[in-house]
Amino acid sequence: MERKIPEFGRFAEPSLLILVSLSDGPKHGYAIMQDVEHGTGRPMGAGTLYAALARLEEQGLIEPLQPVDRRRPYRLTAVGASNLAEQLRGLSEFAQMGLRQLGKTSP
Repeated sequence: MERKIPEFGRFAEPSLLILVSLSDGPKHGYAIMQDVEHGTGRPMGAGTLYAALARLEEQGLIEPLQPVDRRRPYRLTAVGASNLAEQLRGLSEFAQMGLRQLGKTSP
């Protein structure tokens, strides 16, 4: 039976980047933007970030913590961590398939 990977929907990339950023611990918005830019080489705008944070919170994948010095940190929930792991496994399998098809790795 084939596993169905949970969908993040139309805004998958920002959501995935945010969840990966939060996977090593809570962060506030600016720290997430810095982490994403450091990891991808591409900046994430504040509008994109906060819209994605609202969607992820609504889906129960992240939760806000108490503000610290006017900054609100977010953390990954257990459901968010599980969903992220499934997404990353699916992406890894897809990437390995593509590399095999290109002849870049062994089966």
